[in-house]
Amino acid sequence: MNITKFLSATALGGLVALSPAYAQDAQGEEANDDNVIIVTATKRAQTLQETPISVSVTSGETLEAAQIRDVLDLQTVTPSLRVSQLQTSSASTFIIRGFGNGDNNFGIEPSVGVFIDGVFRSRSAAALSDLPNVERIEVLNGPQSTLFGKNASAGVISVITRAPQFEFGGAVEAVYGNFNNVVLKGDITGPLTDTIAFSVDGSYNRRDGYSNIVNLDEEQNNRNRWAARGQLLFEPTSDLTIRGILDYSKIDEICCQVTTVVAGPTAGAIQLLGGQFSTDRFSYDAFLNQVPINKVDNYGGSLQVDYQAGAFSLTSISSYRELKNLFISDIDYSSLDVANETRNQKVKTLTQEFRVASDFDGPINFLLGGYYFDESISQISQIENGTQIRDFFEVLAGGNPADVIAGNPSVFNGVEAGLGLPQESIFLTPLLTAEQFSMDNTSYSIFGTVDFEPIDGLVLTGGFNYTDDKKDFALAQQSFDPLGQVNLIDAFIVGATGGTVTSRAQFQALPAANQAALLAAATNPAVNPLAGLAGFQFQPPFLTIPNAVEDGRTRDDKFTYLLRASYSVSNEVNIYGSYATGFKASSVNLSRDSRPSSTDFVAGPGGSTFGAPSSPILDAGLALPNLRSGSRFAGPENATVYEVGIKGQWEGFGFNLALFDQTITGFQSLAFTGTGFALQNAGQQSVKGVEFDSTISPTEGLVFTFAMTYLDPLFDDFPGSVLGDLSGVTPAGIPKIAISTSATYAHEFGASGNKLITRIDYSHESNTPINNGLPTFNAALGNTQIFDREVNLVNGSMTLKLDNGLEIGGYVRNLLNDQFITTVFDGVAQAGTVSGYPSAPRTYGGVVRFKF
Repeated sequence: MNITKFLSATALGGLVALSPAYAQDAQGEEANDDNVIIVTATKRAQTLQETPISVSVTSGETLEAAQIRDVLDLQTVTPSLRVSQLQTSSASTFIIRGFGNGDNNFGIEPSVGVFIDGVFRSRSAAALSDLPNVERIEVLNGPQSTLFGKNASAGVISVITRAPQFEFGGAVEAVYGNFNNVVLKGDITGPLTDTIAFSVDGSYNRRDGYSNIVNLDEEQNNRNRWAARGQLLFEPTSDLTIRGILDYSKIDEICCQVTTVVAGPTAGAIQLLGGQFSTDRFSYDAFLNQVPINKVDNYGGSLQVDYQAGAFSLTSISSYRELKNLFISDIDYSSLDVANETRNQKVKTLTQEFRVASDFDGPINFLLGGYYFDESISQISQIENGTQIRDFFEVLAGGNPADVIAGNPSVFNGVEAGLGLPQESIFLTPLLTAEQFSMDNTSYSIFGTVDFEPIDGLVLTGGFNYTDDKKDFALAQQSFDPLGQVNLIDAFIVGATGGTVTSRAQFQALPAANQAALLAAATNPAVNPLAGLAGFQFQPPFLTIPNAVEDGRTRDDKFTYLLRASYSVSNEVNIYGSYATGFKASSVNLSRDSRPSSTDFVAGPGGSTFGAPSSPILDAGLALPNLRSGSRFAGPENATVYEVGIKGQWEGFGFNLALFDQTITGFQSLAFTGTGFALQNAGQQSVKGVEFDSTISPTEGLVFTFAMTYLDPLFDDFPGSVLGDLSGVTPAGIPKIAISTSATYAHEFGASGNKLITRIDYSHESNTPINNGLPTFNAALGNTQIFDREVNLVNGSMTLKLDNGLEIGGYVRNLLNDQFITTVFDGVAQAGTVSGYPSAPRTYGGVVRFKF
């Protein structure tokens, strides 16, 4: 393989290790005709240099050399991409250019679309298994709605796997690393007949946990997952290709460790009752009363048909997938038995895409497509009361710790007597809540582009997408705790009036002055001793939807478009400029925190129903004790981006540069408030930035890559956030500077065909606030003491590749054992406590691989 081909193939981060062209590499070799790497980012096969959008390409060889096994690790070689894993193995968020969401709520579709072999993976849990036999991964930055039929308002991650080959070949790989990490991978491909080829690949990944649940003597943050896939490729003629894929993957892990970053006022109550928690952020010690359970089953199939009819190419991609996600988690993150959460989620997805593209000799060519999406989601979940939850809250409510420990609590017994509730009933029901959620989503879109080349090298492009999206959802919840069923303001009014006022109608019939006086007294903790208990009413009655006022549906449609001009200045330099719009339909708050909008219901002071103003829900007789307004769904996201770029490629050097100004109006924000999640639309969020990457080869066998992203984000308008008015504030969690750089040297041992390949790479995220503040912790401190994060990861590998196909190597990830907190959140029902997720420690191991 000559150096020119090597350099071209490594452009924009696609670092292809020099290796013999075994049969299993054949497709990658064929894709690099004319000494260029071919990508399909625009739904057409183009060279990377010719592709007039900002796109990062990571080759299968780079994934292999860097031991990148899943999308979580991909961010170390793609600076515009960030991936975060949070509460469970399936709760991850993909972020491009600072935009992304959808990590912990199945009603929220991600702003970053993930496609594997052209098939949309609608939830991050369906895209997190170990990467299969990958040819390349393309990360498309910015809105891509004119090319992808579903949810690409922030960008796209497109994974392209290797198709079956008509030449027999394959590979086997074994890895052993620290924490007893065992990885086994294999693939085989070849012909069945002259027109049918097959391939089968599989992987197994098992690792001990690097965290310890000390009191349960159990490991956490382990790996236990496997995947298998089979393919058939049928080519009856030179014009017709049919590719069928079936895959199955399974995750069964104990994830994810949480550390106590700040021990708040509630910490003393936990310790008084014998509970433990860790405040050493990087001891990787945890204390829980329940071993977390994380199980993901993800399977499905797709059928792609490509037909060439003269100057027209027709493509059909049909798919059906199912996802099952189960997790059980200790949500107070201490050894005290307070509360556990269970979620059992199922997703069934059917998609169909048709495309027709032209390849005329004349100045005009086009692509026209249609996309259909049909998905159903169901969730059964619950919060279980722990055996010590009542004692814990008894101490927090002012009970004598000695009496509580001795089994003689008094606070809640007195409350039960005062409210007429059964003794020993508050927080002593087996379940705090039980929920049943479902959502059906159907959408279709028509999209296309037209390219016009009036003169040689100048291409003017217009594109469009029309999307129609319908969601129908139903949420029901049973709240079992009796304290949550009582509005403490209304209960005081009943008592203060001697029982003469027991309903809203009776209260509203009082003179206005009397109403005001009663409400003032009822909301004053010095007068109403019950008012201080409001903080313990975590899960009040839930208003089922659909109901007589709320129809439980969203209906969205949008026309988006693209305008672009690109010009080939020379054989080496291309420039482009574009304006594009994007769209993502409404997202639904499929959680126990779903609440009617303020246009449908407004509660009175302290959640009072007696003092609530007239509203559709109240007037329909649907109001429940302690019902509050919030959100059932967040409206659509609308994106716009201006972008200019230049791409150059010479022997020994190549670069890509893009400057952009991107805005999303109505960005769907999901924020954890300490006891629940708030879903709402940010008025407008924007980011201006620069993306640059380069590949340099000063001498044969030596290749340097450097990629950098600079982002300048802003909340242009966000008055109603859970932290107050954030308009004019810099959004947190978005590093201004992200860098990915690498050096690779391939030393050839004469003419033997043997070579030693050494690679080192570095990934950096500049110091940045993790978030804009926590609704409970930071609000009490005037939004000060914001937590920061900086990332500096060094990875390395060395591989001896022998001419006979045998490869022996070693790798290390996070060589310098960089430590940082990935994110923080308010302690669950623990005001003043801050919890966080520590980064993974250094990992290393050896690899043996054989290709044939």
